[in-house]
Formats: sequence, structure tokens, C-alpha cells
Amino acid sequence: MNVNNTALLVMDVQEGIVARVQDPDYVPRVSRAIDAARSAGIPVVYVVIGFRSGRPEASSRNKVFTTLPPGLYTEDDPKIAIHEGVTPRPGEVVVTKRRVSAFAGSDLDVVLRSGDLTHLVLTGVATSGVVLSTLRQAADLDFRLTVLSDACYDPDPEIHRLLIEKVFPSQAEVTTVQEWAETAG
Repeated sequence: MNVNNTALLVMDVQEGIVARVQDPDYVPRVSRAIDAARSAGIPVVYVVIGFRSGRPEASSRNKVFTTLPPGLYTEDDPKIAIHEGVTPRPGEVVVTKRRVSAFAGSDLDVVLRSGDLTHLVLTGVATSGVVLSTLRQAADLDFRLTVLSDACYDPDPEIHRLLIEKVFPSQAEVTTVQEWAETAG
């Protein structure tokens, strides 16, 4: 693996989102992926969902965002903080997105292209949300992709399995944190 052009994306691993994760080992696995990336000199890029107060970025036509309680995931909501188990280090990039995909409404593409980063390693909550949307958009943007299957989480285990086993392999290498960590260094 050429680590010089690789970035690890840690997506939507935020306090309010992780609070709904039913797997107590999820955050420690993501943390292991982050440690492996840092040890290998791979940049870690955090992607968070966040809206301005009043959510002017969320259209009334958006089925997902119109169902959210007022104030949730806005800049005043403490639940948008990155989970304490995966806290960014000084100098690590945090990108705020305004939609499901990590690219939508953010400057992620600019950050990646400026760093000549062409291989993305994806982690996040939820597999059927940010991971799926980001993978599809990144593939269309010609990024090389790896998905860390056990560093992605979906509230529906069957949807997670279907995406990891059937959908993602057509556009990405799918591996585990442990397997990736062994090759990242």
C-alpha cells in the first residue's frame, strides 16, 4: 500500500450519533484504525454533520433532515462534538458536511486534492448513510477506496451485511481494522 496518497476518513463518529450505536467495541475499533493510520503517517480526516442555527441548509423537501428535532446537529448542540474516544489531534482536519455524503456541502474534495490524497479508507456511522453516500460519490470522483467493515456501523445488521458483502466490493476493497492495520505500516 502506498500510504503517501492515503487518508483515513472518520465520518459521523459524533457524541449524539455514537450514543445510538449498540456495539460497545465500535469506538475502540475506530480508535485502533486511527492509531494505525497515525503510526503509518496516514492523515486522519474527521467528517462531521453540522448545521447552522435554524438549519437553513436543510430544505423542507429533504425527507431525512425535516424529521430531526429542532436544534439537533446544529452548531449549538453539544451532541455534534466528535466522540471523546476518537478525539482529533492538533493539526488534524475536521470537515463539516451539510448532507449525508462527506462531500456534500463540505470542502472535503478541496482538502483531499490539495494533499494529493487519492486513496480513501472509510469508517463511519451509518453504513447505509454516510459510508454508502461517500463511497458512491468518491468512486465517481475516481478515488481508490477501502472500507473497514468493522469500523462501519449500521443500526440494521442485515443492511450492514448486505452493503459490506454485496454492494461495496464492486467499488472498494473491503477489509477489517486488524487486516488494514497490518498493511498500513
